[in-house]
Amino acid sequence: MWEYSDKVKEHYKNPKNVGSIENADAIGEAGALACGDKLKIYLKINDKGIIEDAKFQTFGCGSAVASSSILTEMIIGKSVDEARKITNKDIADALDGLPPEKMHCSVMGHEALEDALKNYSGDNPGEENVEKTGKIICNCFNVSEEEIIKAIKEKGAKTLDDIREINYAGGGCARCVPNIKMLLDKYAKKDDKLNPVQFILKINKVLETNVAGELGKDSGGIELVNVEGKNVYVKLTGTCSSCKNATMTLKNFVEAQLREHVDPEINVIEVK
Repeated sequence: MWEYSDKVKEHYKNPKNVGSIENADAIGEAGALACGDKLKIYLKINDKGIIEDAKFQTFGCGSAVASSSILTEMIIGKSVDEARKITNKDIADALDGLPPEKMHCSVMGHEALEDALKNYSGDNPGEENVEKTGKIICNCFNVSEEEIIKAIKEKGAKTLDDIREINYAGGGCARCVPNIKMLLDKYAKKDDKLNPVQFILKINKVLETNVAGELGKDSGGIELVNVEGKNVYVKLTGTCSSCKNATMTLKNFVEAQLREHVDPEINVIEVK
């Protein structure tokens, strides 16, 4: 069950500025009934470029109603230029956040506002006036690659939901999700801790693939006897069992291989 803030509940139960404006100076639309959400926003703009009134009509969920309601409250009294600077994140923040699954509702509100202002000015208002460094990954919330990597490295984000919680990226149209997942795969710390069975299997695999073949070149061999914590007990066979350099082989070769490929704290102990 999704959790909604008190502001979302208030604007859903008592939405502000519902309706239409006759002879509106600008009208914008977003969404589609086929997708379950549709929004239409009306603006009354005076000759000084100030938005004197804003109303909306929407067909959608409670989050869509709340996002549309808070948006009209945010833009009334602002200039057209100020309204253009409002972002999807600003809308969500004004509602004290939205569940990740409902972030697209704030995107729809922003798109309807952009459409209205574009129709008013007769041209494309262009990109949001927000300075960003680096490549923009999430266009819906204007989140850069640098910000996503920072969320992963400094704030411990490991999943897409973590990223959405931190900076909303991926919460809108979802076109950026594959790129976000690539960054997670590249930078997120993986939990590489092995359970006891996996630990033993990995040791045995290294002994078979990295060690046994080399020892076999001199007619020698090695067998895994036991594993206790980080102590690995092995038995040398063939010519290795009587070799005077057996201890050196165990420490400089066998133990080195296991420390490199399994765990840096492994100790190899010979069993006679």
